Amino acid sequence: MKASLTQAEIDRVLAPLRTANLAFSARYPGDRPDRQPIHTVYGGAQLFKADAAAKLGAHALRALEQHAPDAATLAHAFGLTEELAAQVRPRIASKLAREPVEDLRVDFEDGYGVRPDAEEDGHAVGCAREAAQAHARSSLPPFWGIRIKPMTEELRARSVRTLDLFLSTLLDATGGALPAGFVLTLPKLQVPEHAAALADLLDVLEPGLGLPAGALRFEIMIEQTQAVIDAGGRIGIPALVAAARGRCVAAHLGTYDYTASCGIAAAHQHMTHPACDFAKHCMQASLAGTGIWLSDGATNVMPVGGREAVHAAWRLQASHVRHSLVGGFYQGWDLHPAQLVARYAAVYAFYLEALAAATARLSNFVAKAAQATLVGEVFDDAATGQGLLNFFLRGLSCGAVSEAEALATGLTLDELRSRSFVAILAGRRGR
Repeated sequence: MKASLTQAEIDRVLAPLRTANLAFSARYPGDRPDRQPIHTVYGGAQLFKADAAAKLGAHALRALEQHAPDAATLAHAFGLTEELAAQVRPRIASKLAREPVEDLRVDFEDGYGVRPDAEEDGHAVGCAREAAQAHARSSLPPFWGIRIKPMTEELRARSVRTLDLFLSTLLDATGGALPAGFVLTLPKLQVPEHAAALADLLDVLEPGLGLPAGALRFEIMIEQTQAVIDAGGRIGIPALVAAARGRCVAAHLGTYDYTASCGIAAAHQHMTHPACDFAKHCMQASLAGTGIWLSDGATNVMPVGGREAVHAAWRLQASHVRHSLVGGFYQGWDLHPAQLVARYAAVYAFYLEALAAATARLSNFVAKAAQATLVGEVFDDAATGQGLLNFFLRGLSCGAVSEAEALATGLTLDELRSRSFVAILAGRRGR
């Protein structure tokens, strides 16, 4: 049969789509291929020392040995089968000895409080020098940074001064080198102008500090209802990110400030409250595909006291972490070193429970996709393949999945390191 449309007519009708498609691809480039930490550990600036990460790990290991000395006790603590606990426990111990903290935030906000200017000046300088020492010893976590005070009218000047003092002292001590993984955290955004002000400030700071443009990045904290739904009734989060002009790399939910701003009583403020799920889904739906990392908040019940009290706190945190993971939030906060045990137990159990099925599914998926491309067929479900690949990449990076377990999918290490399902298919097509 003869088509009714000429090629010229088709080209004329579809021409406007090119601009729209290119604009969409620029706005939604997809998930970032680099490693995302599974947690951020917050600690007051007044306590920060160069060996902070190692001390946190040592404390967490003691908690593991004291309150879960074997797989059977770990299984009881977290409600796992003994078989799964026997897989999880040695991985926790290895992680705590090797890399206990993935992301560390030196806190000049809620974990620090409002102090005299001279005292905060001293801590800003002192923390920078301690960070420089950690950098020289290669003992900084893969990700780290500071949380400054918000850009509210009352605190904006203090926030700017702390940031200036910290960065100036740090770069002076390191000879101008900004340690890898550094990020700023900006709390309690209410309007896009808060993010814009920090972006403007960094534009001024970078040349004066000898840093290339765009070297300083920050993450925003969603803690106010106005940040989620703006005055016009729209989801306000994309405007906050846009105001950062490319410097925003992550968005974190501040569980307790957010639930408080919703008028929820303190006794009912927790990570699985429906109000938090609503805020997180707004974050997820409005930022999906933009490359902005998402993080959940913290469990505020600390694992301290006797074994049963510690186990109860661990179980509560593990249930919160699992709730986040099931909802597609792969990062959260830890506030106490013993919480690291629950963090890794919950995350590792999550991945290991699904490992066998994910291995079989990815292996079969790669084989079918590669076969389709080899015979010239169109394979247009790369997003599913990338999702399966991401499961293994996340599991590998946090220590939940071993290299041998990932290689059981039939992928090679080079293919895994490409972090791209499309690149894997292209490579196999060229074999």
